[in-house]
Parts: sequence; structure tokens; C-alpha cells
Amino acid sequence: MLNGVVLVSYIKELRDKGASLSEAVSRGSSLRLRPVLMASLAAAIGLLPASIATGIGSETQKPLARVVVGGMLTAPVLVLLVLPALYQLVHGRLGARAFLRRTMESEMSSPVTGD
Repeated sequence: MLNGVVLVSYIKELRDKGASLSEAVSRGSSLRLRPVLMASLAAAIGLLPASIATGIGSETQKPLARVVVGGMLTAPVLVLLVLPALYQLVHGRLGARAFLRRTMESEMSSPVTGD
């Protein structure tokens, strides 16, 4: 979850600096690729022994470790692919709505001339 928050805040920072929506999303995702993958893989590799253990007490640790390892392996896919796509979809629509709203307001505020 923290990786997603960092990615969205970085995309927002790029947008504030003047980058277009698609440029900010692609640059933000590509620059956050290595940190997200390293954090997730480190946690997954650290719990891998617990997920394949066969010793005493492993019956209780194995299911939780497998779930955490699975989550750590699927989280980067969601953070790096799904989150940027959703961000672009939502903010693209919001940007279009804001543009339409400004256009409508400017048309309504301009004086109507009768010819």
C-alpha cells in the first residue's frame, strides 16, 4: 500500500511540475519500478523459508507465510500496472469534465448578441 501512495504522490508531483497526464503516469511508473520490485521481492524471499518449511510448528506458519508471499508477488503488478491505469482513467475523465465545465461557464458568461 505504501508503494501505491508513493507512486501516486510522485505522479502528482510530476503533474504539478507541468508534465502531461500520460507522461507523468509513464515516467512515474518507470521510475518507481525498481524500488517497488526490490521491496516486494525482499519481503517475499524473506518469507519463502517459512512458506515451504516442514518442521515442528510449520502447520500454523505455512498458510500465513504463503498468503503473505503471494501478496508480495502480486502487489507489484497491481501497483505498477493497475494503479497507473486507474489513475490515468480517473484523472483523464476529471480533466475532461473540468474542461467542459470551464467551456460551459465561459459560454454562459459571455454576452449574447442579437443579430
